[in-house]
Amino acid sequence: MYLVSQIFRNRGGKVSGDTKQTQEVKAKRTAKNSVFLDLFQDKKNLLKLYKTLHPEDTEATEDTLDIVTIDNVLTDNLYNDLGIMVGNNRLLLLLEAQSSWTVNILIRILLYLAQSYHEYFERTSQSLYKSKKVKMPKPELYVIYTGNKGRKPDTISLSQEFFDGADIDIEIKAKVIYESDKDNIINEYIVFCKVFNEQIKEHGMTKQAVTETIRICKDRNILKQYLSSKEVEVVTIMMSLFDDEQIMRTYAKDMERETTKRNVITMIERGRIKVEEVSAFFPELTSDDVEEIERAVMQLA
Repeated sequence: MYLVSQIFRNRGGKVSGDTKQTQEVKAKRTAKNSVFLDLFQDKKNLLKLYKTLHPEDTEATEDTLDIVTIDNVLTDNLYNDLGIMVGNNRLLLLLEAQSSWTVNILIRILLYLAQSYHEYFERTSQSLYKSKKVKMPKPELYVIYTGNKGRKPDTISLSQEFFDGADIDIEIKAKVIYESDKDNIINEYIVFCKVFNEQIKEHGMTKQAVTETIRICKDRNILKQYLSSKEVEVVTIMMSLFDDEQIMRTYAKDMERETTKRNVITMIERGRIKVEEVSAFFPELTSDDVEEIERAVMQLA
């Protein structure tokens, strides 16, 4: 289920022909997760990720890790969130931030954490309305940033970023993971993303950018085993992400045109413009748009 389709259902809006076509193409795809989530669906890779974060835990096995990712929570498929339960006493949340830096991800972490605990209490049949104190796993919060570090901090916190360091009643701190010279699966994923960005700049949002990314990373031994064993699926996933971005662009254009039409109707009602002048003043509107505006004005008369 995609963010755009949810918005249209909630608002009763119309879907343009382009959006419908894109959604139909997307609906036929079987791979809906991003590369980030798909990579760590494999317990072997998940264990590598965990041991990257906790090399001191020599007793961890694939069986001690469970994926508890929340579906469709504050995500538009361009951001990827991964929840991991370690035994019964630790909850790791990893949120991937794209190459555009924003501290707003802390708000996502806060809401994601609250929802994760809500589902945990339901899963373990614990009631918050009884006198017995509930048991809850200790949270560990991470942001995987695929852009350049520059002078960005290693840790970000809600109090520092939003309240000038004031002592607040709810605090959220997250460790930020950047590209490094370390040989681990998280770093390989970050490098993969950077190669992908470079290929998009060179080839645009095309299948060639995807296939070149995979070829280059395999040659450089970046996620080589994963890319070699699941190359067809990875191509499908990455092309699916392009579909998501196309949906969002089309939706944004539709919303902009709808706003323009409403403004034009208001201007006509107030006598600032005549119907026959709409096309001259607003060339971005189609003849169908103008006819729709004319009908709306006649109904209001």
